[in-house]
Amino acid sequence: MGAARFDVLVVGSGPAGALAALTLARRGARVALVDRARFPRDKACGDLVGPRGIALLSRSGIGLEDGPAVGDMLVVGPTGNRVRLPSAPGLTYPDHGRSLPRSELDERLHRAALEAGAIPLTGRVGRPLGPGARPDGFEVSDGTAVRADFVIGADGATSTVAAQTGLVDPARVLWGFALRTYVDQPVELPTIVAWETRRWHAFPGYGWIFPTADGGANVGLGIAVRSGRERGSEVARLLPAFLDRLRALGLLDRAAAQPGRRLGGWLKMGMVGTTAASGRTLLVGDAAGLVNPLQGEGIAQAMGSGVAAAEAIVDAPGHAAARYRAALAATYLPYQQIAAAAQGALVGRPVALAALARLATAPGVGRSLAGGWAVFWNDLLDGTPPGRPRTLAAALTGVGGWASGWSPTGRWFQDASGPDLNQVPPGG
Repeated sequence: MGAARFDVLVVGSGPAGALAALTLARRGARVALVDRARFPRDKACGDLVGPRGIALLSRSGIGLEDGPAVGDMLVVGPTGNRVRLPSAPGLTYPDHGRSLPRSELDERLHRAALEAGAIPLTGRVGRPLGPGARPDGFEVSDGTAVRADFVIGADGATSTVAAQTGLVDPARVLWGFALRTYVDQPVELPTIVAWETRRWHAFPGYGWIFPTADGGANVGLGIAVRSGRERGSEVARLLPAFLDRLRALGLLDRAAAQPGRRLGGWLKMGMVGTTAASGRTLLVGDAAGLVNPLQGEGIAQAMGSGVAAAEAIVDAPGHAAARYRAALAATYLPYQQIAAAAQGALVGRPVALAALARLATAPGVGRSLAGGWAVFWNDLLDGTPPGRPRTLAAALTGVGGWASGWSPTGRWFQDASGPDLNQVPPGG
C-alpha cells in the first residue's frame, strides 16, 4: 500500500500543532494531524494561558470565556518578601489571562483543527520517509505511511521530528524539567516562589501555586538544568520540601488534602540549540525551544509559532523555512536571547541567583520595578502602551540585549540567525 499524501503533515496536536493545523486547513491545505495520544489527554503544565495567548485565540475565533480570569501575579522571594506584579491591558492584548486545564484546552484546540478539516491520525511517528535529513513524511505506529510537501514538528521538547532531521543539538539545549500536582485549596493570586534549598543556596528554577478552573490549586516545581538532563529527577525528590515551604509561607493550607497525582515533563527553553526550520521541515512550540527561560510560559509562544509556520507555508511555499525563521526572529528576539543568556549565566551559581532573587523582591525595590518587571518578564513589550512600565521594560531589554550579545548564548543567536533572514522574498 502506498503512502497517504497531504500538503502538510503536522506531528503533535498540542497548542502549537493544533493552531498550525487549524490555520492551514482554513487556508485550504490538506493536513494530516498526528498525535500519539487520544484526546482528551493530560499534560504537565501550570494551566495558565497568558494575555498574548488569549489575544491570539480570540483572533483565531476560539474563546476561553469559561475559564476564570487571572490578572495580577505575586512573586515571593527567598526571604518571604512579596511583590505584586500588575496585569494591565496592552494595545494588542487584554489585562488578564485565563486558567484552564490542559486536558480541556488541548481538546478544544484539537477539535477546532478537525472541524476545520484536518485529518486525525493516532500513533507515534517513526522512520522518516524521503532523503536524509529532509524527509517528506514519516511512518506512523498505526501502520500508516504519510508523505507531505511540508512537515511541521509540534511534538514537544524531545521532538522526534527535530532529532530525525538534525535540527537540534542536544548538547546546546537549555533543558528544564517541571513537575506539577493538584491540591483542593482555593488560591487568590497566581504565585511564583523563588526558593532556597538552604540559606543563600537558590534552587535553580522556581515553584508555583496557581488557581485552577474548579477552585483548587495547581502546584509545581520546575528546574533548569542546561544540557545535563540527569538532574531532572531532583524535582520529584524536592517537591515535598517545596510544599513545606509553601505551608510555612501561608500559601498552602496545612489542613489541605494531600496532593493528587503528579505529572512531569521536559522543557526546551530559549530556542538555543535548535534550528527552527530547514528545507521543508518546520519546528513549532516546545520542539523549537520557545519556552520562556525566565518564567516557564510556553502556550502563547507555541500557538503563535504554529500560526506563523502555517502562514509561511501558505504564503511563501518556495521560501517557507526562511520566512518562518524570520517571523520567529521578529517576534521573539531579542527577548529569547536575553532570557536564555540570563538562565545560562545563573544556573550553576546558586549564591548569585539567591542574591538576585533577594534584591528583586526587597522592600521598595520590587514595588518600584513591578510594572516594568511584569511587562519584561512576560515578554509583553510589543503591545504595551507608553508609560513608565514600558519605559522600564524597554530599558531592561536594551541593556539585556547589549550584555547578552557578548555571551556564548548571544553569539549562538547571531550565528543561528544567518543572512537569509534579511533576504526573504516578499512572495512565495
